[in-house]
Amino acid sequence: MKKLVHLAVLCLLVLSLGCLGLPQNAIASPMSSADTFSLNNLTLPSSTALIARSRSNAADRKLGTEFGKKTDLNNTPLRKFRKYRGFYPNLARKIADNAPYESVEDVLNIKGLSAKQKKKLQKEIDKGNFTVTKTSEVYNAGDDRVNPGVY
Repeated sequence: MKKLVHLAVLCLLVLSLGCLGLPQNAIASPMSSADTFSLNNLTLPSSTALIARSRSNAADRKLGTEFGKKTDLNNTPLRKFRKYRGFYPNLARKIADNAPYESVEDVLNIKGLSAKQKKKLQKEIDKGNFTVTKTSEVYNAGDDRVNPGVY
């Protein structure tokens, strides 16, 4: 008999807890067509140039210069030097550590460069792969040249 009472109490408890969690229907008041959102009423700026200009920042503007076409010895992250055989990571780090440069040829004056490293640098200079622009805080703040957070 005790077991039957315990079972009945357990059933009532489960049933009462179950009723508390039942979903309820919500009743909303009807809306007029004027209250609803429509994409037909949405107006956008007519000039896409205006949108592009407003979203531009210093890094994007610099990419539009020669910096975006060539490897800038003063601003390019070290990982970008991987495209030059034998540059990454040691020679690239030497280039970054001795920046800024006034001209592309100044990179050949880095102390401690081996003859092989100078030859590699001269080869890329002759190809026109390097440029030098004014040092930009956008690319050089903190350790952004060493680790720009691109993985």
